Amino acid sequence: MNPESMVPLGDVELCVQTVGHPGHPAILLIHGASASMIGWEDDLCERLAAGGRFVIRYDQRDTGRSTISRGGRPDYDMTDLANDAIGILDALGIDKAHVVGRSMSGGTALILAVDHPERVASVTFMSTTTGDDDLPGPTPEFTKTVQAPPIDAGDRDSWVEYVVEAIRAYNGESTLFDEAHVRRYVEMDVARSKDPSAGANHFAIDTPGPINGGFGDVIAPALVIHGELDPVFPLPHAFALRNAIPGARLVVLEGAGHELPPARWDEFTAALLEHTAPSIAS
Repeated sequence: MNPESMVPLGDVELCVQTVGHPGHPAILLIHGASASMIGWEDDLCERLAAGGRFVIRYDQRDTGRSTISRGGRPDYDMTDLANDAIGILDALGIDKAHVVGRSMSGGTALILAVDHPERVASVTFMSTTTGDDDLPGPTPEFTKTVQAPPIDAGDRDSWVEYVVEAIRAYNGESTLFDEAHVRRYVEMDVARSKDPSAGANHFAIDTPGPINGGFGDVIAPALVIHGELDPVFPLPHAFALRNAIPGARLVVLEGAGHELPPARWDEFTAALLEHTAPSIAS
């Protein structure tokens, strides 16, 4: 992994990190609500880079080392988050990237694909949804677990415990949850964060869609990746996404929940490298 760098974009600074050769096809990894860039773990990014990709990950606003909202209140919406992604590509001198939007950031990926198609070589929607009203909601077990009381942002140990249990809930009924692995990741994430509580701001932002259309207007090659046992967006959400996007392909990660466990990195990496191959995405 290359060293982290701070990229100024107007009145915010975003922490960005890359791995791989800058001349290779770029993959822009955008994580979901409350998650910093290291949710795209080092080893996973390095696997993609070893497949001939220039991998970019970054802390979105209110996560990791990036700018925290003043007064703890988000003063941005999803369109701003999409503009942040464009700003990062500009700062790195990248004309076009393969965009991966995970969970909440499926909305960001949609804005990029529809409103900035000239910047998107392909798009991948991971663990996300069309948002249709007739789709099943989160499981009751998941909803009950994540409705935990607020924790003092300065109590780092309590934050680690809370996030570990939240990730357990995001795994749902999956047997692929590895508590020791998750705990190591969460401890690193909390330690490098300016304020681990700030990520909750993502749940308070407005989420406008693209100006120029919706899923049916995506022209870039599209891939949908979804856990078989996702408790947040159950599997019908994945089928709805595939059906809404012209020519989209669906890969279901067997036995996985909302998270991407190391046990499914091989399948994820193979699918994304195939999807972003020049012969596919040209």
